Amino acid sequence: MAGSSSTSTNFDLNSTEIKSLATAAIAAKTHAYCPYSNFRVGASFLTNDGKLVSGANVEVASTPVGICAERCALAPLVAQYERPHMPRIRACAVSTDIWPPASCCGMCRQMMREFCELDMKVYMYGRQESQNYKGLSAERELEVCGEPAVMTMGEMLPMSFGPNDLKH
Repeated sequence: MAGSSSTSTNFDLNSTEIKSLATAAIAAKTHAYCPYSNFRVGASFLTNDGKLVSGANVEVASTPVGICAERCALAPLVAQYERPHMPRIRACAVSTDIWPPASCCGMCRQMMREFCELDMKVYMYGRQESQNYKGLSAERELEVCGEPAVMTMGEMLPMSFGPNDLKH
């Protein structure tokens, strides 16, 4: 069940799955609409049925109205399934243009906590300043961007409040 800790190793991805997930997040970053901060973020989620769902951050002039890449990807994923038929989310990748990589903001962590298990891994990719990324494809950027920071949801949001806390 989403939000509960898992004893399964279903969250361990093989190298092909990690590459696909990361490439999708890097590619999604190119769709970011961030004319005010110029801080591009792309995110991608991998479900247990092999589906990749991606999103990018979208800013608007009224600052609090924008949406982060993680929530941009997660909301349509959640909205397309009737409960309880939503597939299990196995992993998330987030890509930014800074080094070290940025982690998900607190609001995104809390929303992810609602639909992702505590053992789910988040792969965070950034850009090393020494590299020239201009014109690189997402696949090539992945090859030169360096190792991701990897944390589980439980590590990113310790002692979290989740859906199981509201069950009586």
